[in-house]
Amino acid sequence: MEQVDEESSKSVSKKAAKKEAAKQEKLRRRQEAALASAAASLAIGEEEDPLAVNYGNVPLYELQSKEETDLSEWTRVGDLSEGLKDNKVLIRGRAQTTRAVGKNMAFVVVRQKGFTVQCVVTVQPDLVSRQMVKFVAGLSRESIIDVQGLVSVPSVPIKGTTQQVEVQVRKLHCISKAMPTLPINIEDAARSEKEIEEALQAGEQLVRVNQDTRLNYRVLDMRTPANQGIFHIQHEVGSIFRKFLQSEGFEEIHTPKLIAGTSEGGSAVFKLDYKGQPACLAQSPQLHKQMAICGDKERVFEVGPVFRAEDSYTHRHLCEFVGLDVEMEIKKHYSEVMDIVDRLFVTMFDHLNEKCKKELDAVRRQYPFEPLKYLRKTLRLRFEEGVQMLKEAGVEVDPYGDLNTESEKKLGQLVLEKYGTEFYILHRYPLAVRPFYTMPCYDDAKYSNSFDVFIRGEEIISGAQRVHVPELLEERAKACGIDVNTITTYIDSFRYGAPPHGGFGVGLERVVMLFCGLNNIRKTSLFPRDPLRLAP
Repeated sequence: MEQVDEESSKSVSKKAAKKEAAKQEKLRRRQEAALASAAASLAIGEEEDPLAVNYGNVPLYELQSKEETDLSEWTRVGDLSEGLKDNKVLIRGRAQTTRAVGKNMAFVVVRQKGFTVQCVVTVQPDLVSRQMVKFVAGLSRESIIDVQGLVSVPSVPIKGTTQQVEVQVRKLHCISKAMPTLPINIEDAARSEKEIEEALQAGEQLVRVNQDTRLNYRVLDMRTPANQGIFHIQHEVGSIFRKFLQSEGFEEIHTPKLIAGTSEGGSAVFKLDYKGQPACLAQSPQLHKQMAICGDKERVFEVGPVFRAEDSYTHRHLCEFVGLDVEMEIKKHYSEVMDIVDRLFVTMFDHLNEKCKKELDAVRRQYPFEPLKYLRKTLRLRFEEGVQMLKEAGVEVDPYGDLNTESEKKLGQLVLEKYGTEFYILHRYPLAVRPFYTMPCYDDAKYSNSFDVFIRGEEIISGAQRVHVPELLEERAKACGIDVNTITTYIDSFRYGAPPHGGFGVGLERVVMLFCGLNNIRKTSLFPRDPLRLAP
């Protein structure tokens, strides 16, 4: 049945691809015709207008770097304020919308990094001509323009822009023309489901941009306020990860992504030919970060790509994602690793709530969500305790098996109700469901010194104390069906003396998805790679 479903999915995918290609060809022809018509019209206007030097399309040769410029003459849209009243400013941004008011006036809203300002073009002798007004009104949306003018403060508040000033335009030049007809409009892509549903109830139909269309035209979709917020938050997560760990004495390392064996075991690897030798893409930096510990690095971390060849089509799996990995020596107990997780993520959540309010609001406007609930001291539950909570709630789970997605969700609800947190650690997992390099518990070999971390009922982290004894490591690898010959250099690393150590791995996209209460990991991956997507 699974094979039939997979073949059906692939067939639908091919049909959709052909349909999309035909649609794009038709759009391309329409755009070329519109551009040719617009160019001819502008050429005539420019020849007749003595003020043509104040506006128009900048030719390529003028955009090729010739001499250095004074950047201080440029003002960012987000810095435009009442304090600049009557000052001359030069700004660059995208023409978000244009609107003509008769033949003598036009408005253009300029957007730069999520900030917007209204620019007014009014016919004035020796400054602004009617042809200039016509040129501005005819600008295609998303074109990049340079605007020079005077800042003014209107008597009534401006609706629809972030900046409460206007720019009275004196010069306006287009330095990069967008196609007249875009595959998706930014205002459509920025629309929330709530807006669409409310419009339907009122008898109006608004455009809904689906997930595949967004990803096909990701460079346009990225421009929405929500996506600007999402990827800024992602940047902050990575930044805090680095800064916090560095403050705790960790050093950043860079491990290879081309390896001879499998780092996790199993068949979910991307295999490739490496100069005549079989190789694969690393499922994680696990083996090499442990080898770094054997090389006396003591505390290390890495931010890098991770590859999983699983045929998973869920809302939370990708074939390539950004891994945030940590490995460290431990003195006595794997709780030392959980201590780092606790402090790292509480620090991260505090920072995001305090420093990213604007970005979180932008995400929330399109994708409403409640702020994450977390404790100052992160809750830790034993796996057995979690199983007991589920059992008391009427959910039967294998005490020596892994939790499935439904059980994880249910446990998340139970933890929230009992402890008031959506962020917690579940530790001492059954050994049978953990990787071969996981250290068994001293008092019960059925369990392990390992843990998972959850946000809103979904797992974001797997971690554990590692096996540092080569004989046990070799035994565990064989028991998990791994060809020991492919990881001999890894196992040999422990023959030279290795300290007790542990660590964890985090999926960056999943952290952002769950912190922001989003329903699909593709929303937090810049250019996602899943079983059906290898472009753009």
